[in-house]
Amino acid sequence: MADSLKGKRIAILVTDGFEQVELTGPKEALEKAGATAEIISSSNGEVTGWNHTTPATKFHVDKTFDTIHMEDYDAVLLPGGVVNSDTIRTDEMAQELVRDAARTNKTIAVICHGAWLLASADLVKGKKMTSWPSLTDDLKNAGAQWVNEQVVVDGHLISSRKPDDIPAFNEALIKALAA
Repeated sequence: MADSLKGKRIAILVTDGFEQVELTGPKEALEKAGATAEIISSSNGEVTGWNHTTPATKFHVDKTFDTIHMEDYDAVLLPGGVVNSDTIRTDEMAQELVRDAARTNKTIAVICHGAWLLASADLVKGKKMTSWPSLTDDLKNAGAQWVNEQVVVDGHLISSRKPDDIPAFNEALIKALAA
């Protein structure tokens, strides 16, 4: 499994306030499997992860939304975190990137509040998915079939509810990318 994702590139789209473990857990698993995972944000410099409601570690931004092209990536990872998710969902470039990923059948892996971006980009209609429970109404109103499950795979969309689900989320993401 150490090289099962060799040559695969994953774009991790975040702004300040992402749930730190929802970035670090999947990123470490992807890199351990041989993938390259890049942190992509709205501006250069650093982004700050959070542990629930407390700012935590700063992370180097590899590239910005306006400098990448989805054809260069195999998947998109969307960590949650209320602050990050509320900010990124209104970013037109982030919306366009996930729309490009969906149009080209890239894997989109989203956890917790990260699903807000997909709802704002009009990408959840008809999709079976999960999220943090407080997004249930938002996702249903956007046309998703919301379920309370650890991980849900619907075509190229992989979703999970919360940090406790990260091991199952990572397993589903790596399996999808290795296929």
